[in-house]
Formats: sequence, structure tokens, C-alpha cells
Amino acid sequence: MTLPTSDSNFAGSIPELYERWMVPLIFEPYARDMAARVAALGRVGRVLEIAAGTGVLTRKLAATLPPDNAIVATDLNAPMLAHAEAIGTARPVEWRVADALSLPFADASFNLVVCQFGAMFFPDRPRAFAEARRVLQPGGTLLFNTWDRIEDNDFADLVTGALATMFPDDPPRFMARVPHGYHDPVQIARDVMAGGFERAPKIETLTCRSRADSARIPAIAYCQGTPLRNEIEARDSSRLSAATAAAEAAIARRFGPSDVDGRIQALIVTTTRGE
Repeated sequence: MTLPTSDSNFAGSIPELYERWMVPLIFEPYARDMAARVAALGRVGRVLEIAAGTGVLTRKLAATLPPDNAIVATDLNAPMLAHAEAIGTARPVEWRVADALSLPFADASFNLVVCQFGAMFFPDRPRAFAEARRVLQPGGTLLFNTWDRIEDNDFADLVTGALATMFPDDPPRFMARVPHGYHDPVQIARDVMAGGFERAPKIETLTCRSRADSARIPAIAYCQGTPLRNEIEARDSSRLSAATAAAEAAIARRFGPSDVDGRIQALIVTTTRGE
């Protein structure tokens, strides 16, 4: 799978806007869930986080796990990771720019590999899962999540529909193509096992709520705080504000102009490396 360069370009003002708007809107609930799942595993030892982004899960892990559980947080995108490091964590974390397809770590050097909403961006998912397995100790756990269908995620679906109306000849499809493009449990299980894991993973569906004070907030979050912005500006750089307004209007028509409350839905995937 080859993604357009713009699909992974979290640069410029995107990291700041992503952290300010997207993180509380859709990532916080799942970071809390992931941290609770990690804590429930008991003594997890050395933890590797892949695709840490601006660090929402990293911060939860640092606040939840005992200090003797070392955390290494990585991301391929240096500006996102720099933003995460600048925000900081409750205790020291090792930050590393790293490619999930070629992890710079020794075999069997971690007890847990965790990844929040990063697998959708991997250009070769079986290879990424093989790398996760390689760095896991026997009996270690791989835990990751991925967004469900765009139709099950209200704000993403509404924004995508609004932009399709605005750019009918070439609609921006980043949200459907990438964040919400890896949701088939059969394919996910196949990819995990192709990475060398011996058993089919456990895959659960988790529905949460996405809330904001106004329809403007999710419109800004999606249109300006994700690589969807790159697609909008590639079509007409002068229409970013108009695109954001169109997304806001679509959300307001469905949920009203204030106190918006939409559904978000994801898949939680867990597997272990054989002994």
C-alpha cells in the first residue's frame, strides 16, 4: 500500500492544532481506555509505543504505569514527536523518531508494544506487525486500535460529505481513505498473523462519544488539524476557511450549533507473541 505524501504530512501548524482540537475531541477517550488495558495486564516491564503522535497515550501511560515500567515513545513524524516532547509527561519517557517498518531496537527488548491509531498509516502492515513481534519478548503483548468505518464516526463522516459538496470534481477523501480505511476485522487478523503472530488477535468494538462546545470546534479539528488540510489546500489554498465553514454548517445542521455530541467508534486489537 502506497499512501500519498500528503496523507502523512503532519507539519507546519498541524501538530499544534491537532493537539489543541483533535486530541480532546476524539483521542482522549481511547487513550484512557488503552492506558487502562495496559494497567490491567499487570507488571508489563518495558513498553514501546509506536506512532505516538503528540503524546496523548504517552502521557496517560506515564501517569498510570509504575516508574519501573520504562516507556519508549516513537513516531516517524519528527514535528509531531517534538510537540509531544515539548508538552512533557508526568515522569521521564524516552522519545525516538522511528519507522514502524524498521524499528531501531534489539530483538525481544520489550514486554509490550502499544499503538494508538497508527496502524492505518503503515504502508506495509504485515511488515510493521512483524517488527512489533520481533522486538517483543516471548509472551509479550501487542495492543493497538484503529478507527472503524467512517459511517460509524459522525463528525468525520459529516466533514467528508461537506467537502465532497464543495469540491465535487475531486472530493478530499483523506478521512475515509486513511484514518477510517482499515476497519475490516478479517483483514486486520490476516495482517497480524502474516506478521508472524501465532494466533488470531482478539478484536473488540468500542463506541465512545465525541463532544465539543460548538460545531466550529470539530470543523477546525478535522479541516485544519489533520492532513485533510493538505488535500483542501492542494485543491484551492484560498478556500481553507470556506471549507471549514462548510464543515461547521454540516455539523450544525445535524447536531445544532453548540454542545455537539457525536458517535466515534474504533476497534481494539490484542495479541501475544508465542513463548
